[in-house]
Amino acid sequence: MAAGRVWQDGAMHHAAASGGARPAPMLARQRQEHILERVAATGGVRVADVVEELGISEMTVRRDITELVSQGLVERVHGGAVPSSPTSAEPRFQTKSTLHPDAKRRIGAAGAALVRPGDSLAISGGTTALALARALTEVEHFGTLTVITNSLPAAQLLFDAADASRAEGRDAPSIVLTGGERTPSSALVGLVAVDALRTIRVEWVFLGAHGFTPEAGLMTPNLMEASTNQALAATGRSVVAVLDSSKWGVLGLRSFCHTRDIGVLITESQPDPATVQALDEAGARLVIAT
Repeated sequence: MAAGRVWQDGAMHHAAASGGARPAPMLARQRQEHILERVAATGGVRVADVVEELGISEMTVRRDITELVSQGLVERVHGGAVPSSPTSAEPRFQTKSTLHPDAKRRIGAAGAALVRPGDSLAISGGTTALALARALTEVEHFGTLTVITNSLPAAQLLFDAADASRAEGRDAPSIVLTGGERTPSSALVGLVAVDALRTIRVEWVFLGAHGFTPEAGLMTPNLMEASTNQALAATGRSVVAVLDSSKWGVLGLRSFCHTRDIGVLITESQPDPATVQALDEAGARLVIAT
């Protein structure tokens, strides 16, 4: 006989229509341990994923996350939770590169769609900015572009793509890598990078970020990277922020681009209404990458 679904004590159970025994609901501690394990394993967890995995209500998951936040074990972000860490803690590039790959691919493609033949652009460090660089190699007018970057992975990817274009007898873009001191996220920062960017002017600047709030704008845990990203932002006619939804509400040690200075913000998920309103009031165009 078909089984029915019953909500009880924050958990959804399957009970036989004939009145068979129901499994005991998960204890709050067990649910919260599951959330902590997922956060530790993947660097973040979405409320919707926990609902599906445990068969519990969204309200229950949010209540469990609230409890974990109060204990200082996780930080709440738009749609889920991430590890609790000091604002000065900077994750390594390899760690970040495994997180949210599909969202970053979609954001990168949406950013590349803004770039026109013959444009010059600057790309910051970060894995979402790297996804943009990868998407640029696939546009028809790739060979007409001039790209400045302080990202070692992005520069290598673009150099390789340019070499492949030359080998096939096609036009290749101009790729410029700033100097500087390497960060854990494989970006080149500091006075050398800032000096290299001081007199450069481009159409587009694509900025990744460690975190974002409407009040503080784009943030990073690295003070030298903040200064370098400020110099990058100053080179462009239009600043494009590229960040997946796990960055909403995450704090960094220093802001480097205020919300009012963002021309376009590209993400993969609709932000909360307050953030949407703040972006609109700041004059920033919101693009949801699909």
